[in-house]
Amino acid sequence: MTKKRSVFAVIQQIGKSFFLPVAVLPIAGVLLGLGSSFTNEKTIAAYHLSGILGEGTILHGLLTIMSQVGNTIFGNLPLIFALAVALGMAKNEKAVAVLSAGISFFVMNSTINAMLKLTGKILADGSYAKDVLEGSITNVCGIDSLQMGVFAGVVVGLVTAALHNRFYKQELPAALSFFSGVRFVPIISVVAHIGVGILCYFIWPTIQNGIFALGDLVLKSGYFGTFIFGFLERALIPFGLHHVFYIPFWQTALGGTAVIDGVTVAGAQNIFFAELASPNTVRFSVEACRFMTGKYSFMMAGLPAAAYAMYRCAKPENRKIVGGLLISAALTSFLTGITEPIEFTFLFIAPGLFILHCGFAGLSFLLMHLLKICIGTTFSCGLIDFTLYGILQGQGKTNWLMILPVFAGYALLYYFAFKFIIDKFDLPTPGREDDADSIKLYTKADFQEKKGKGKSDPISPLILRGLGGVSNIVDIDCCATRLRVTVNDEAKIEDSYLTSSGSKGIIRKGNGIQVIYGPQVSIVKSNFEEYVQDCAQKGIEYEENLAGNPEELKKNEKIDNLGHGYLVAPADGKILPMEQARDEAFASCAMGNGIVILPSNGEVTAPCDGTITTILEPSLHAVGIETEDGINILIHIGIDTVKMEGDGFTSSVSVGQKVKAGDPLISMDLEKVKKDGYLPDVMMVVLEEEGMPSIKYHTKDTAKKGKTKVAEY
Repeated sequence: MTKKRSVFAVIQQIGKSFFLPVAVLPIAGVLLGLGSSFTNEKTIAAYHLSGILGEGTILHGLLTIMSQVGNTIFGNLPLIFALAVALGMAKNEKAVAVLSAGISFFVMNSTINAMLKLTGKILADGSYAKDVLEGSITNVCGIDSLQMGVFAGVVVGLVTAALHNRFYKQELPAALSFFSGVRFVPIISVVAHIGVGILCYFIWPTIQNGIFALGDLVLKSGYFGTFIFGFLERALIPFGLHHVFYIPFWQTALGGTAVIDGVTVAGAQNIFFAELASPNTVRFSVEACRFMTGKYSFMMAGLPAAAYAMYRCAKPENRKIVGGLLISAALTSFLTGITEPIEFTFLFIAPGLFILHCGFAGLSFLLMHLLKICIGTTFSCGLIDFTLYGILQGQGKTNWLMILPVFAGYALLYYFAFKFIIDKFDLPTPGREDDADSIKLYTKADFQEKKGKGKSDPISPLILRGLGGVSNIVDIDCCATRLRVTVNDEAKIEDSYLTSSGSKGIIRKGNGIQVIYGPQVSIVKSNFEEYVQDCAQKGIEYEENLAGNPEELKKNEKIDNLGHGYLVAPADGKILPMEQARDEAFASCAMGNGIVILPSNGEVTAPCDGTITTILEPSLHAVGIETEDGINILIHIGIDTVKMEGDGFTSSVSVGQKVKAGDPLISMDLEKVKKDGYLPDVMMVVLEEEGMPSIKYHTKDTAKKGKTKVAEY
């Protein structure tokens, strides 16, 4: 049962993710609808508007732009779906998931393009081989790839989200620690989608043939198939799965294909809007609109009539209260096609009415098909879409006048059916309760069972308690070693909880709190952000009962078999012991001991032979190095120079690069740092690790980079 619920939850989440790109379609549809309608020569002539809308006028130019923008959105839906699905499915750090999905989308299609060329499907001159089926290859964001429609975006979004949720907290060995956490996600996504692209090249043609066959079966099932589509589209509403059901019909070959102005278009909605944009369209496709037009009857007429029936069935003394609620819900359905307030009200209290409603919905789709009424939609079928894609397109293209008697019939059907059943079975619809205070319309949240989230890691609750709770937190960030949090009230900070969380030090700067955790702080930050969001959703400041101490932060591997070695100065200038650092975090030696150099110039070099493990980007103010003996060193350049965001800093190395003692690492514009109000102090810290040997530090008056010994072990 748990497994079934888990699968259901995933599918439901996918459906919610589909809603994100669907939500952008209304504006795209409005732009395309208005732009295409009022730049069409026949429309301009019919309404005698050539003086203000004819070619060469300002309005014509503006409308042409609108049409082009709308077309572009519809033409790039696969990419939009990739980004939106990744956003919707990612647990946390959603921006990283979206970026990774965007990169992965191009990687996958570029891989498919390479496979098409390698196998001779795309010839050297860019043309297609003779055995390539028409419409099987298309241009995707400038890349010739397989015609996968929005499935390409969905695949990329789901794979990226799965990788993101698995790896966004990934810890790596010290030498690769820069790539830990969220930085690992785009890397693994790129590698994975090369494989996805290769698999799609071999698998998609078979899937495509299956989709064509299924679509052909639906199309050939005729009016019965249309009825079933309409019934199921409504029946899946309570589960949030209706988007999963209808999107493939709207956006893929499952909903049919058509050649429009020489271009093969797949998907019912795509066909409609391609026809809308084409000046050669005489009549919209009935086979495409059969998957859309059926909603208008029950959204604009049926459900408002059902609301009126519930009003009439309410007790006289409650009608004034319930009337305001139901009229508002009816107008929402009529104008915008948003039906949730009405549908979930009778679904919640009278499921039988909802089943009847589903049957009426299927019948509506069937009637539109029989009457050959062709009115498309972007999002939902209210007055706005009806006007744009029905009335303004003209009777010849849409046959919209035939829907008016259907509206009248559906209003009567819903009113009398609902009123009879409510009275007959004494259903507790709004206003029939004895308690007027209990009158309400229900929502999906009322219908669906709330699902709680599992407990977070043991450290985050302590951090949140130590920082004064959810309402005390303004902003969460981190740098190379510190969790940086802005709070509303510094007095609410409780150091004992932060210390228990594994913190190596706490620095207070007014409302800016810095909690030192070391190089793994990015993992701590991700966990903490997720926990804060969870508490905010639950409406609690923090968990009251914190059981025991948290698990210790993961320690670095023990250093074995260390020989004698030394470190040299990373910069020219005066050497000071770490205790004299002008930064509290370093002066406390919370992360480890070391030395401070007051630099005489801006050149920072390697203190030893080793490998670059970390470069803080874009600021370039910190570099990590692992010696050949396995000791990890952090060189921190300047105090608060992270705020300069790399301005005045130049890197000479990259992560993973081997360096020798004295090799240049970072060049700092010393004068600019000082002019911008920051201290240029260079701190070299030997990070504390299990098995660390005793290190003796030398603090002479001056040092020469790459030559002066500053530490021995």
